[in-house]
Amino acid sequence: MDNPFQLITDAFAADYQINLSIQGLDGSIMLTLSNNGHVVAKRMISAEQRNDPLRLKRLVQSIQFGIAIEQGHSAVAILEAMTDGDHNLPPPRVKGHSRPAMRF
Repeated sequence: MDNPFQLITDAFAADYQINLSIQGLDGSIMLTLSNNGHVVAKRMISAEQRNDPLRLKRLVQSIQFGIAIEQGHSAVAILEAMTDGDHNLPPPRVKGHSRPAMRF
């Protein structure tokens, strides 16, 4: 089985600082992604999600999807990129701001 922490790190390390902290005796962990001192995403990951590679992959995609939407990307464009296997999206159309493309 792949290391779940490595999967999370590989998915987000290029764009965000990653903090993983143990939350309870049940094995749940809190994932916090930040950028330039600002929290971008925070998500609780259950032991069941962490230990199931398919569920963990879906969780990572869900977080990436949410971040991309918040950055102004089109939900349709994101879904098309995810289903077509394209892992790079064009920058969102936001007046006066240029943001890096999201990788899926």
